[in-house]
Amino acid sequence: MLSDFTAAFEISQLLECGLDKECLSILVALCENEINSEALVTVVYELRREAAVFRGELN
Repeated sequence: MLSDFTAAFEISQLLECGLDKECLSILVALCENEINSEALVTVVYELRREAAVFRGELN
């Protein structure tokens, strides 16, 4: 039987979220500590966007 974390990781892989196990673990821990999940999504999105701009992939 899969652990909850393993199942969450497999789902994130199927959905092509681009999260490695360490990042997913951090996000799960933050959610378990009642950090707003929608705010976390926004932060991850913005960090990815800024990284793409830095790499020259976006304008």
